Amino acid sequence: MTDTTYNGWTNYETWNVALWLDNEYFYYSIMMMQSVKNFDDFIKKLQSGVFNNLDANWDWANTTGDGILWNDPKINVEEINEKILELKS
Repeated sequence: MTDTTYNGWTNYETWNVALWLDNEYFYYSIMMMQSVKNFDDFIKKLQSGVFNNLDANWDWANTTGDGILWNDPKINVEEINEKILELKS
């Protein structure tokens, strides 16, 4: 049987988003805000124009540092939502 996952996640895109949410303080801080209940809330908050990530040298509001779009259709949103709920509990 062939493993069709990426490091235990559905695919590379989902894994990459999960990695950035966990390991980049800027994104982690937004994710942990009380008003952020799921991945959709995170994206809306991130792209709201309220935040400024001066340290980033990439389009941080639209992509991870590895160039994966935050709204890439390949991302398993349910899996990311589970991660957010787990981290917040």
